[in-house]
Amino acid sequence: MEKSPRNPQYQEVADYLREGIVSGTFPAGRALPSEEILSKEFGLPRPTIRQGIAKLRAAGLVEVLMDRRMFVRSPKPRLNMTRPREVRKDREGRYIESVAVRWTTADTPTATHTDAPMALADLLSIPPGEPMFTYDELQTAERGRLRQAHRTYIPFSRLIGTPFTESAPPPAPALCTELERLGHALHWTESIRARTPSPDEATSIHLVHGVPFFQILRLTFNQHDKPFALEEFKIPSDDLEITYEFGISS
Repeated sequence: MEKSPRNPQYQEVADYLREGIVSGTFPAGRALPSEEILSKEFGLPRPTIRQGIAKLRAAGLVEVLMDRRMFVRSPKPRLNMTRPREVRKDREGRYIESVAVRWTTADTPTATHTDAPMALADLLSIPPGEPMFTYDELQTAERGRLRQAHRTYIPFSRLIGTPFTESAPPPAPALCTELERLGHALHWTESIRARTPSPDEATSIHLVHGVPFFQILRLTFNQHDKPFALEEFKIPSDDLEITYEFGISS
C-alpha cells in the first residue's frame, strides 16, 4: 500500500478507513479489521493504527467496545429513535412486545435454577432464597444492529396449582399467554435505571467504552396484584430514548 509523505501515517490510516465507511466497503454495524490486521496491512505499529482510529471515533464513525472490537457507525446522521415500551396481543392472542421494534432471539434461551437474592425476593414478594426458574436470552433487531439482554425470573411458588409444577414454564412473554389461559388478568409495571456495565455485560450487548446501559425491570401481576414473574432488560443507553405522557392530576 502506497504511503503519502504529505500526511502523518496515522492520518493515512484514518483516511483509508473513512473512505471505506463512506463507500460502503465497511458497512454500518459491521466490525472493522482489528488493530493487529491493520498494523500488518499498513506496516505500521499498533499505536499509530490506534491514533488513526481515534480520529474516526472523534468523528462519530467508529465505536470501540470494551474488548477493543471496533464497529462502524453510519456516516449519515439519523434522528434519535424512540422505542415504545408496551406489551400487546397478536392475532393469535399471544403476548408480544410492541410491533415497532421486532426482536428476534439470537440464541436458544439458557434455563437455570437460581435462589432469589434479597432485592429480587422483595420485588416478587417471596422469601429470600426461594428457588426460581431463570431464562437468559440475547435479542437482536434491525439485522443485529440493536441488541438487548433479556432475563426472566419465575418463582417456584407461583407455579403451585398450575400445569408447570411438573414441567418447566416458558419464559416471558410466552409465559403471559399461558397465565391468561389459566384465568389470570395481567398488568405490568416497569422501573428503569442506568448503571455502568461489567465487562461481560458490555461485550454481550456491544456497548461502547464509557457508555452505560438502561436496566429495565418489568413485573407481571395478576388481578390480585400478586407478582408472578420478573423480566430484566439490559439496553445500551445511547440507543434508547424514553418518552411518556405528562399531564396534570386532578
